Amino acid sequence: MAAFDFKKEFKDLYMPKAVPVIIDVPEMRFIAISGAGDPNDENGEYKAALELLYPLCYTIKMSYKSEMAIDGFFQYVVPPLEGLWDTSDGVFRVGETDKSRFRWTSMIRQPDFVTEEVFRWACDEVKTKKRLDPSKAELITYAEGLCVQCMHTGSYDEEPATIAKMERFIDENGLVNDIGTERRHHEIYLGDPRKTSPDRLKTVIRIPVRRK
Repeated sequence: MAAFDFKKEFKDLYMPKAVPVIIDVPEMRFIAISGAGDPNDENGEYKAALELLYPLCYTIKMSYKSEMAIDGFFQYVVPPLEGLWDTSDGVFRVGETDKSRFRWTSMIRQPDFVTEEVFRWACDEVKTKKRLDPSKAELITYAEGLCVQCMHTGSYDEEPATIAKMERFIDENGLVNDIGTERRHHEIYLGDPRKTSPDRLKTVIRIPVRRK
């Protein structure tokens, strides 16, 4: 039986077209790590966050090979990396050039069977076997609500053109950009920049909105 793939089962969330659409994003569960600084810094918090986030997720995915029996467990593909972004003054700016000012939450969606107990078990496993400190990770639920989203193809530095297209769509459809202290710029990374040329990278961009 094929492993459950969130991207294939929820194409409206993960595989939008290259034109903006309105979507009401349901509540989901994530393992998340928050931090600050340039994501390209080899010695920065962002790189360290990913080096913790992935082992936690894969520990849960491979739990069936351990003595941990998770109620409701099923085989699945680990969902893509996601990120919530703003800057040190709480305002997200399109095309921000000083990346040291970024604040972010990196997160990966979890199946509903991942409870706090399962998460704590994974933290203990990673701490013992990988010798990583899991204290910055948390299990969260996130109900994003009404958004406009669009598929961006190309480098991350070229995102402003896609975002401008989304902003026009927002204005033309009686909506208002609702990015602020509670709702943040959201990206879902469908490509690995280490293995994919920049012009072929695919990123889902989400902008939280509200009705006028």
